[in-house]
Amino acid sequence: MKTKTQIFSLCFLIPLFILQACGQSAKKQNTNTVVMENKISKPGNPYYSNTDTTKLNVTNAEWKKVLPEDVYDVMRNADTERPFTGKYWNTDEKGTYYCASCGNLLFRSGAKFASSCGWPSFFEQDNKKSVVYKNDNSLGMERIEALCGRCGGHLGHLFDDGPEPTGKRYCMNSIALDFVPDSK
Repeated sequence: MKTKTQIFSLCFLIPLFILQACGQSAKKQNTNTVVMENKISKPGNPYYSNTDTTKLNVTNAEWKKVLPEDVYDVMRNADTERPFTGKYWNTDEKGTYYCASCGNLLFRSGAKFASSCGWPSFFEQDNKKSVVYKNDNSLGMERIEALCGRCGGHLGHLFDDGPEPTGKRYCMNSIALDFVPDSK
């Protein structure tokens, strides 16, 4: 009888051990969260992010507090830097261009071309939401103003005299752009 009880106990316990072992061998899902950091640090500007694409609604008074005066003049007052004076007009380094006000991704260097106009020029934006447009009839001209799709800051103008495949020329102010080389 003792043998029957032991066999019965083993028949009952072995499946429990098997179930327990199966439960322990299940792989745990990776619950680590990857937080992407800014590639550029602007500690005095709480709106600057290279990863957040949320549209901003910030007053010009607030922008005036967080942007350098020269950047503010171009990006919030639609001023223009003098041709051939900006830091990116004649560079061909590989990398990514971001909005100098809010950090929004705007252009990749593969879309940059030498237009000889004195400002950095691109034939396409990074994505269809990165740059938005509005008609600009200032200075007695009819132009299309290019604005950051996230913060609405003035970047430059869009013209129809660029190279293929788009035929567009995004004529941008260097001061409205931040650049991160691919090697970083």
